[in-house]
Amino acid sequence: MTNGPTPTPAPTPAPASPPAHLADLTATRLVAGYAAGEFSPVEVTRAVLERAEAAQARTNCFTRITADEALAEAGKSAERWRSGTPAGPVDGVPVTVKDILLTRGTPTLRGSRTVREEGPWDEDAPSVARLRESGAVFVGKTTTPEFGWKGVTDSPRHGVTGNPYDPGRTAGGSSGGSAAAVALGAGPLSLGTDGGGSVRIPASFCGIFAVKATYGRVPHYPASPFGTLAHVGPMTRDAADAALMLDVICRPDWRDWSQLEPAAGSFRAALEEPVAELRVAFSPSLGWDVPVAAEVAAAVRRTAETLAGLGAVVEEIDPGVADPVEAFHTLWFSGAARVVQRLDAPQRALLDPGLREICEQGARYSALDYLAAVDTRMALGQAMGRFHSAYDLLVTPTEPITAFAAGTEVPPGSGHTRWTGWTPFTYPFNMTQQPAATLPCGLDGDGLPIGVQLVGPRHADALVLRTAHALYEAGAAEIPAPPAP
Repeated sequence: MTNGPTPTPAPTPAPASPPAHLADLTATRLVAGYAAGEFSPVEVTRAVLERAEAAQARTNCFTRITADEALAEAGKSAERWRSGTPAGPVDGVPVTVKDILLTRGTPTLRGSRTVREEGPWDEDAPSVARLRESGAVFVGKTTTPEFGWKGVTDSPRHGVTGNPYDPGRTAGGSSGGSAAAVALGAGPLSLGTDGGGSVRIPASFCGIFAVKATYGRVPHYPASPFGTLAHVGPMTRDAADAALMLDVICRPDWRDWSQLEPAAGSFRAALEEPVAELRVAFSPSLGWDVPVAAEVAAAVRRTAETLAGLGAVVEEIDPGVADPVEAFHTLWFSGAARVVQRLDAPQRALLDPGLREICEQGARYSALDYLAAVDTRMALGQAMGRFHSAYDLLVTPTEPITAFAAGTEVPPGSGHTRWTGWTPFTYPFNMTQQPAATLPCGLDGDGLPIGVQLVGPRHADALVLRTAHALYEAGAAEIPAPPAP
């Protein structure tokens, strides 16, 4: 790296042990095994359902497990593989879905006691529909805070979701159930949503991979009340699985008026392109007064040094932008107020107290306040566009900290009042709609995962994925698995 300390060689990771359980295999490996006749979708689904029950007992990561439906789907998948006619790239792969996204035949309760379970539940969200068309096996719905409003996962309806490495710590949020499920082998693929970091925060805390693609790359329906901050993204074991999943879920759906045109090529095919000579900016704190934990800072720096060792041109430099947190609050809290706008007083009394607070604040903003926040957002997007004219990729910590006590919105004793106080590196890139991914880069002294964030310019989803994949191939993302449930 330039303009920084002399790089030290990254430690050589110990070779990973071969998985001893079908539930530990990646989606990519499962599909190859189905094609070769090594095992069947039914065997895999049984193994995953066993893990799902154990993961639920350990972390409370599911709102429901759909065992009978999953086994029926797996049986149909096995027949297709036997006849050589798989339905698509993820046929027979177990998948979980965050309980924000509509799933046909299964209630989507959004973590709220204000949502009636009766339904009808007769429609799939676009990403769910694409996975179903491709033959995926749906294992269950995963936990979320109420309406996905905060960066940890607990809700009045479903309680607290713990971290797979230490159930007394938070899994992060708002896609915390998905992150815990993937980490514990309850399906290698999960669909999450991300409006301010909600796939990246829990992925960082739980030691898995997640990517928020460019806004519009994955069609989203119903439209989120949080507007164009909200993305749908893969949560997986590694970058290769995320590319496989993204190839499926980014296909067009007319219900999303803001979707992008189809991707130019396969994200999986792009993984093998080189990262040598990429211009990489390494920013330890985005230039803001953020107290990044020493172990986090060291692990993220090692990742930047690994990229330099792979031939990237790495420079330690900040983007030169201000923290847009107040503008984000205006946009986010206004969206929350919209979520509950039609609820009467008795229904509002059922809400998470923190959600009620931000809804009340959001309802007080004027249209001019909202438009001023939009102005800040546009200026931030322009500034990042200028920055990326000089740098292909930005590397930051995903979080300045590791997982803290479960059941709290902020780390005890931190002085923060809202979740945005401890996650400053994620929400800016929802405002700019840039692709951003997180992958593990080490453990802290308590054995908790540390995440590193890769941010690309808008539409550079393939670049982010291939850089993450290169880091996995180099062993930079190897961490011990959580204790088996």
